[in-house]
Amino acid sequence: MFFETTLYQGRLIKRYKRFLADIELADGTLVTAHCANTGAMTGCAESGWQVWLSLSNNPKRKLAYSWELVQSDVGHYIGINTYRANELVAEALYNKLITELKNYETIRREVKLTHDNSRIDFMLSAPDLVDCFVEVKSVTLLQDQQGYFPDAVTQRGHKHLRALAELANQGKRAVLLFCVQHNGISSVKIADHIDPQYKHELEHALSSGVEVLVYSANISPEKILINQSLPFIL
Repeated sequence: MFFETTLYQGRLIKRYKRFLADIELADGTLVTAHCANTGAMTGCAESGWQVWLSLSNNPKRKLAYSWELVQSDVGHYIGINTYRANELVAEALYNKLITELKNYETIRREVKLTHDNSRIDFMLSAPDLVDCFVEVKSVTLLQDQQGYFPDAVTQRGHKHLRALAELANQGKRAVLLFCVQHNGISSVKIADHIDPQYKHELEHALSSGVEVLVYSANISPEKILINQSLPFIL
């Protein structure tokens, strides 16, 4: 996924109210950017770190800039815009880059589930294959050389796991796909020290037949591209 336009480089002053970040651009201009990441962003939002912003030409937007990337003090690129995770996975699915899912021919996005009217990120189908439902989660938390999910208690994440378990119990293929947007992460583990209920829900989902896949992305100010699978540690 190449960024549509050249990103603007700057320096993070602070992130606040979850959706806002004050940035000093390279020319000294101070701007407030939209932050699409609703998580805690632990280790991703330190004052003074280099950041990259995209600029929208939509005149109806309240904030023209969106925070896309940050570079940590040790040089790791981190994808801040969680909406990009689904775009990355969609591109990887179309390009057959996710080995475990490459045999599916039809890809539908934001599919409504019949049992509770909720939506799941992707539904994959192909002749002679059972339908596959995929829920995507963006991973950016790195602690003690280990990648973790989630970075905050996530009731929405609990609901998604229950939905995947329900699909698996119905005989469908159900996949939880962690999209790692942090160049310093080499494996993913559940952060039960942050959200023990998430681990409990995941263990139940696994026992129902839900699969877990982990794929990481190569990140730069020019592009983000899913490029390899990583280990998952329960």
